[in-house]
Amino acid sequence: MKNKYFILSLLAIAFASTFQVKAQQDPQYTQYMYNTVAINPAYAGNRGVTSIVGLHRSQWVGLDGAPRTQSLSIHSPIGEGKVGLGLSVVNDALGPAQETYIGVDFSYTINTSDEGRLSFGLKGGGHILDVDFTQLTLFDNTDPRFSQNIDNKFSPIIGAGLYYHTDRFYAGLSAPNLIQTEHFEDSNNTNGESFVAKERINYYGILGYTFDISDQVKFKPSTLVKLVSGAPLQVDLTANFLIREKLHLGAAYRWSAAFSGLVGFQVSDSMLIGLAYDRESTDLGNTVYNDGSFEVFLRFELFNKYDRILTPRFF
Repeated sequence: MKNKYFILSLLAIAFASTFQVKAQQDPQYTQYMYNTVAINPAYAGNRGVTSIVGLHRSQWVGLDGAPRTQSLSIHSPIGEGKVGLGLSVVNDALGPAQETYIGVDFSYTINTSDEGRLSFGLKGGGHILDVDFTQLTLFDNTDPRFSQNIDNKFSPIIGAGLYYHTDRFYAGLSAPNLIQTEHFEDSNNTNGESFVAKERINYYGILGYTFDISDQVKFKPSTLVKLVSGAPLQVDLTANFLIREKLHLGAAYRWSAAFSGLVGFQVSDSMLIGLAYDRESTDLGNTVYNDGSFEVFLRFELFNKYDRILTPRFF
């Protein structure tokens, strides 16, 4: 129990340091290739059907106060398919802090060739921050920076993205939130220090290609790059296989951070379920209280009789 309190204290220090250095990151996803609309509004409607994706991630299972994320998104093409609309809700918790993101996605697609399609996307919405400092194990209970909780702190969201794809290739660039919002005002501490938190801009790049290994096996290498000021560059390298249009098997490496295994099953043309497991490659992964990170998602798609996808798309 003492060790768990110690771990919670470490998370509190990390949390406070995050605010003091004025940096904060968006939620992390291992199965980003199935949850693209969460990071790029230009993807809205690009499945060609109404697509609903729910995802849950528990990070560093066993550590008190470790990150937990739930996301739910729905997006669909409108009319002739050039316009896409979407709605995303994300709940992200870390220690004493909980943020809820609500975003509306809009995309417009143009044909660049017989096979290529380029989409422009915009995201608008807001997020609400709650912080309960009473959950922290503090070294100094008189610290004025932790004397008052944060309740329902609202900040706007404006994001943008580009997404290009053919039947086999895709690439995207996006920034889900371009507004650097301050959560706290400058403090009036006698020591003159400021206690300010900003939502830093998170830049995403995604890239993938599908190869036919045989009539029954497809192979898709993909990558995600995330850049945010004040945090290390994140690079995910993923190799996925689709077997008999049903079974998804893959492995991933998050540069200098974690190894991952991915598995999914296409239950029907409409339903795909997937699971991922991450194991930290850092010193954090060696602690007995860290059982790794788990992620599960469910995608359900609504088909009309004229747009039913006979072969499930790999992205």
